[in-house]
Amino acid sequence: MDSQLKRTPLFEAHRQAGARLMEFGSWEMPVHYGSQIEEHHAVRQRSGIFDVSHMLAVDVQGTQAREYLRQLLANDIDRVRHDGQAIYTCMLNAQGGVVDDLIVSRIENQPWRLVLNAGCADKDLAWMQSLAQDYDVQVIPRHDLAMVAIQGPQAKAALMQVRPAWQTVLEGLPRFTAAQIGDTQVSRTGYTGEDGYEVALPASEVQALWDDLIAAQVQPCGLGARDTLRLEAGLPLYGHEMTETVLPVNAGLQWTVCLRDAERDFTGRQAVETTPQSAQLMGLVLQARGVMRAEMLVKTEFGPGEVTSGTMSPTLGVSVAMARLPLECKAGDAVTVEIRGQAVPAVICALPFVRNGKAQMTIKS
Repeated sequence: MDSQLKRTPLFEAHRQAGARLMEFGSWEMPVHYGSQIEEHHAVRQRSGIFDVSHMLAVDVQGTQAREYLRQLLANDIDRVRHDGQAIYTCMLNAQGGVVDDLIVSRIENQPWRLVLNAGCADKDLAWMQSLAQDYDVQVIPRHDLAMVAIQGPQAKAALMQVRPAWQTVLEGLPRFTAAQIGDTQVSRTGYTGEDGYEVALPASEVQALWDDLIAAQVQPCGLGARDTLRLEAGLPLYGHEMTETVLPVNAGLQWTVCLRDAERDFTGRQAVETTPQSAQLMGLVLQARGVMRAEMLVKTEFGPGEVTSGTMSPTLGVSVAMARLPLECKAGDAVTVEIRGQAVPAVICALPFVRNGKAQMTIKS
């Protein structure tokens, strides 16, 4: 393993637990702790914990923070009307392509907080700082923080068990909101399709929280389960469903772009408004043996498409994928996917495949 890879404050905990480590976005991260499938099922049925400290929290403050964020982000932060509310959005380039997708939140008396993807963090930060030059704002990367995600139907109970002082906050925290508890931010968000929380706290405190949750029978989970969980939930991954050359409308993310204020000239707006949609993001379920993977060719009666992400679904027991397809395609259409030179039958479906642990379609045996 490259000795120059970055490591989170929990790296030694992963190593001592026997995790299989891999490179991800210049970080050395756990892919699984023995069984990716068991970790996946633990999150769907009980609870799991992920080290997401490779993601970067960035605080934005200053007298023009709101104006700056209204230019930086495709979604409009004026939609954040309640203390602790969070929104999902994209940063776009001038051509309308996605620089990154992220969550932004605001807690009273705290700066705005953006959480950036690990593989994009350096370029995102440079992009944010370049746009900040025209505003009275400070863009502050929070390298002093660590982050963990506790996900699954029993996530709340586990977190309240190990941190009983947080109970009142956790009980009253709606989905997609955040609260500040001392130096810790707790957000009811996640990337698995299950209920759960993402906790950002001082790096010096993360080991104790991790150890306490493991002792409470919360399953440690790696990047492998994180990917199969998010794919079943129909959640996009940067570099797959979206890139700097893919517009939100072609990545199923048009709902993250807010055009209602005609005076708000956010970066990429002109391209978004003038470039017609050329594809749509939909789901595929394979109808024969095999596993769909990114970049595989999809043949439809309306022309070619491409798999953006694919896997074997542990919950459904079949291969599922997200794919960019012609606009004429619809759920129920039969297509083929080219796998090792063979045209393998598949059917188009709406996303997600799984919601709150339940299949969203009937799988034929």
